[in-house]
Parts: sequence; structure tokens; C-alpha cells
Amino acid sequence: MSEKRQVTAAASVLAVATLLSRCAGLIRDVVVATLFGAGFATDAFFVAFTIPNLLRRFFAEGSLTAAFVPIFSQIHHEEGHAQAVYVARQCWTLLIVVMATVTAAGILLAPVLVHLVGQGFETVPGKMALTIELTRLMFPYIFFVSLLAFMTGILNVYGHFFIPALSPLVLNLCMIGAALCLGPCLDIPVGALAWGVLLGGVSQLAMTWPVVRRYGFQLWPAFHWRHAAVRKIARLMLPGIAGVAIYQINVVVTRLLSSFLAQGSVSWLYYSQRLMEFPQGIFVVSLAQAVLPTMSRHAARGDRDGLLESLSHALKLILLVTIPAAAGLVCCAEPLFSLLFMRGAFEFSDVQQTATALVAYAPGLVFVGISRVVVPVFHARQNTRTPVWISFWTLLINAGLGLLLMRYWAHTGLAWALTLSSLFNAVLLLWQLRRQLGPLRLSSIFSLLVKILAATALMTLFVQWMLQGGDWRSGLTPLNLIFLLAAVAGGVGLYGLVCFLLGIDEIRSLSQWVNRKLHRSG
Repeated sequence: MSEKRQVTAAASVLAVATLLSRCAGLIRDVVVATLFGAGFATDAFFVAFTIPNLLRRFFAEGSLTAAFVPIFSQIHHEEGHAQAVYVARQCWTLLIVVMATVTAAGILLAPVLVHLVGQGFETVPGKMALTIELTRLMFPYIFFVSLLAFMTGILNVYGHFFIPALSPLVLNLCMIGAALCLGPCLDIPVGALAWGVLLGGVSQLAMTWPVVRRYGFQLWPAFHWRHAAVRKIARLMLPGIAGVAIYQINVVVTRLLSSFLAQGSVSWLYYSQRLMEFPQGIFVVSLAQAVLPTMSRHAARGDRDGLLESLSHALKLILLVTIPAAAGLVCCAEPLFSLLFMRGAFEFSDVQQTATALVAYAPGLVFVGISRVVVPVFHARQNTRTPVWISFWTLLINAGLGLLLMRYWAHTGLAWALTLSSLFNAVLLLWQLRRQLGPLRLSSIFSLLVKILAATALMTLFVQWMLQGGDWRSGLTPLNLIFLLAAVAGGVGLYGLVCFLLGIDEIRSLSQWVNRKLHRSG
């Protein structure tokens, strides 16, 4: 299989696994809301889970993967499997020591951490104590998920994506099972969710361990940490952690600014951003994860042409998906919030306010997708500092635009500020990459872009025409559901058909890969 097809296939596998996880996450949220409602206990749990979850993004998903995969890929392809196993054992042992220390410190300092994140809980008797207890119970999750991220990096370099991508699904299932089975047996029922998180971390690690061993990795302790690769990985992780921290600060800045606006602004932005993150999590993140090992191989060999070809192919796939997805979110913003959220205290006025925020957020899906694909090129070349500096300037742009635009368009202005700062981030990344690599040979993308825009325009006209039949003020009704499903399914089908007729190779290769998988299954 060619490398283009490998990237496409890997991204497709990751997307399917992520879709399953997202659906399980939705079911988990429904179960939590049904059993525990929204109040004292759930507030304490969500704040408690924020701390290990934030550290997971710092250590596991962000800096560890970005620093480890390129170096490990280089060793694997240049020095062979035996040397890769040797380096992996050293990194594994060092990671266990570091994360055990972080976990112990987190449990010990839980009261301090909780006061920093949930200081407002001090006014409610018992709420701070419950949050601290739940934080201590869940903190070991960061230990297990960091080891999982390490093994995921190994498997991705060897071309195995599916089992690691299913791990979030396992976490959601463990939380659902614990809430249903363990909750009624505990004095504090919400504690079942914390036990579910802990069980999920152990289960995620347990399901990945046999797969890693199958590839010949016996990860016994090795305390010789003097290998140059180990020191280089540790050195590259520091700017990676800073980059993730800057992103999290960016989110905090938007929340902080929205707190000065009308009541409900924070919620409107939160719900709209969560809906935008659904296609982003399913495809954009999956493709970025799938393309990193391939780019790392090219970078390790000094193959500039192969690196640029992988970048071009990944950008084409991103544009092929994110442009119609963004247009679909704009068209379906009000119907989606009407059907999914309009019940109870969430009125149609909230639907309208949240929909305007989603309309402003949606174009940013394209720019975030471009950035997510370009950043792995820097990581593959073992350059984690440039993306960090660009993220820092993007943070300043977002804050400045937010202060300016919120004066005129309130919470919608903040959404536009994030979209425009995402555009700035994507353009600056491409500019810096061109400075380092020379011409990026992206001319073929422009002809593809014309075809994508034409197909998206036809899809948009069809979707808008279909949605005119719904009465979105009435919320979830059978007729509204039929109109929305028909609009989405018909729009996706029409877009795919037009792309196929226009001769877009990526659509053809993706459909051929799906057909091969179906024939093998048959």
C-alpha cells in the first residue's frame, strides 16, 4: 500500500474509533445527567476531573507524543528494531518514575490544586471537601494514561492505530458501568464515576499492553538513561508542554472575557464550541495523529520530497472534510440546537444565541484543521519550539480581538476572535514552514480547492432547501428530525457524488479503501 493510502486508511480507522468514542461519551453524559442531575455532586466531580484531565493533555496527548514519536521513528528506521526496543525500555522506565512522582505530588497537593480551580466551592458546605476527595481518587488516572500514550506512540510508528484509538471508548464504558452498578452501593453515589475513571485508566492500559508485546516490546525496567535519544526526547517535551499550556490559557481567556458579558454568554459559547469539536475530534485529530509517523520517517531519512508530499496529501484530506463540515454547521446550527438542547430551561432564545456563536466558530474548523496537519511537520523535524512561539502570538491576537469585538457583537464577537486567531495561526505556521523548507509545492491544492468549493456550494443549497420545511421553534418533533436527517444525509451524499464526478482522487482512494475493507469482511 502506498504511503498516501496508508495515511488515508490510518485516518479513517482513527476516525471510526473516535466516532464510537464520541457516541459513547454522549451516552455517558446522558447517564450521568439521569442518575446525578446537575448540582452539588456533579459540580464537584467535573471540577475534580478537570485537574488530571488537564495534566493528561499536558503530558500524555501533547508533549509526550510530539517528542517521542519522531525520535523513536528515526531510531526504528535507521538503527533497527533491537535498538528501538532498547530506547523504548529506557523511556518507559523514566516515564514511570516521573509520572509516579507527579501522581504522588498531585494526591498530596490536591487541596491546593482544587482551591486554584474551584475556589467558589468554599461558600458551599462540604463541596470543597468532596471535590478534594474525588480529585485524590482520580489522580492516578494521569499515571495510567501517560503510559498508554507512550505505548500508543510505539504502535503508531509500527502502523497500528485501531486498538489505541478505541481506548477512550473503554474509558466511557467503564464510567457508564460504574455509575449504573456501583453508584447505588456507595454512600456518596457520585464517587462511582471517580472509580469508573480509575478503572478506565487501568483497562485502557491492559488492552494495549498485549498488542505492544506482540510487536516484540518487552518493557522491562531499564535505569540506564544516558542514551542520547532519551535526553533528546526529554528536552523536546518541555516546549511541547508549554505549547499545550498556551492553548489551555487561550480557552481560559475566552471564558474569562465571556464572564463579563450578559448572563448565559459562557454557556452559549461552551455549547457551540462542543458541537464544533465533534467533527474536529473525529477527523482532524485523527488525521494529525495518523500522519505524524509517516512524516517522521521522511524527516529521519532526510527525504524532503516525501515529507512535502505527505503534507500536501494531508492538507487535501483536511480541506476535503473541514470545508463541507464548516458549511454544514453554519446551515444546521439552529436546527441542531433546537433538536438536541431545547428542553427544560434551555429556551428558543438560547438556541438562537448559541447558533450565532456556532456560525462564527464554524469557519475556524478549516483553519484549526490546517494547523493540526502542519504542526506535525515541525514535530517530525524535531522542532517543537516554533509552534510554541506561534501559539503564544496567537494567544495575544485572540485576546486583543476578543476585547475589541466583544464590544460590538458580545459573545459572538469572542467566537469570531477565536476563528480569526485560528486563521492567523494557520497562515503563520505555513509561512514559517516555507522559510525552513523552501517552496512547499502546494499548487495542486488550489485546483482541488475550487472543486471542493463547488461541491460545497451545491451541498449548501440542498441543505438549506431541505431545512426550510422544519419548524425549529417547536424543538424535537418527528417531522423536524426527519427534515434534519434528510438534509444531513442528502447533503453528505450529494457532496460525495459531486466530488467523485469532478475526479477528486482523495474521494476515489477513500471509497476504494472502504470497498476493500467491505470485501475482506465479506
